[in-house]
Amino acid sequence: MTSARDMQFKSINYTGLAKGPAVIIMGAVHGNETCGTKAIHRVMEELDSGALRIVAGSVTFVPIVNPLAYALNRRAGDRNLNRNLFPNGDPQDFEDQVANWLCPLLARHDVLLDLHSFNAQSQPFAMVGPRNNDGPLEPFKHAEKERALVRRLGVKRFVDGWLRTYGDGVVRRMGKGDAAQLQTVLRYGVGTTEYMRTTGGYALTLECGQHNDPQAPDVAYRAIMNTLAFLELIDAPQPEPVPLDEMETLSMVAVHDKLDAGDTFSRVWSSFDDVAKGEQIGVRADGTPVTADFDGKILFPDVNAGANQEWYYMTRRNPDFERYE
Repeated sequence: MTSARDMQFKSINYTGLAKGPAVIIMGAVHGNETCGTKAIHRVMEELDSGALRIVAGSVTFVPIVNPLAYALNRRAGDRNLNRNLFPNGDPQDFEDQVANWLCPLLARHDVLLDLHSFNAQSQPFAMVGPRNNDGPLEPFKHAEKERALVRRLGVKRFVDGWLRTYGDGVVRRMGKGDAAQLQTVLRYGVGTTEYMRTTGGYALTLECGQHNDPQAPDVAYRAIMNTLAFLELIDAPQPEPVPLDEMETLSMVAVHDKLDAGDTFSRVWSSFDDVAKGEQIGVRADGTPVTADFDGKILFPDVNAGANQEWYYMTRRNPDFERYE
């Protein structure tokens, strides 16, 4: 029987002779998302054989961030590691133990590439952070660097606005409420990339494809190699950015909650399905139709959401992806 007591954490570092950024590349934050693990092992084999060499800076690989979830071949050990990711002096579950090891490790690096996969069939996409800002929710100052890197990962679909939209949903659910309690709930939206940005670095989540897609490890491998080349950790040609006219850039702008366990979708939805203004998305338990407020694409529809939980997000086209402020 797999037990948390049997687990240990592992990271592997390669450091070049010349100065350069400290990069961390991770897989299996969710245990059933193994494409990143496979790609990292492939790159490490090349480094260990001498076929590839780190010439500047350093790269730390974490092939399996959540060993308990990985051993169980499921998304989480005790809970979703990619929420409420902070060190905890009184750890309550296995993911708290992971956070106590992982957060200081992230803080010692400048750049994070976090490799994931997803349930439904769709093309790979990257999640990008906010524009430069000094606001209270997610202050940030590396938008230019982050968005330059994301255009070189090898994918063409990009989504921003996660924490802002999640926060809007929290505020709506809680009303004005207690300010301290509100901040506690907002912390729940912090995962690996959000935490990395709090340390002064920048970070990208790459969703490499469907969990069982045989191409997903290749997507992850290409992203790793392009990252190492772009940041000049390896001696390789600079990867070309995806042309602006080939990019699909979307912003998350609204989250819709399940108000009752009896709320249902009107059809089977997958992330990035087109939704027209006025189109019915679902129906409330009392029979009220739920329709789209604008033309856009649905994201993260969750048929298993409980009452007063996120049911689905809506995105719309973002023509200002290259605007950093």
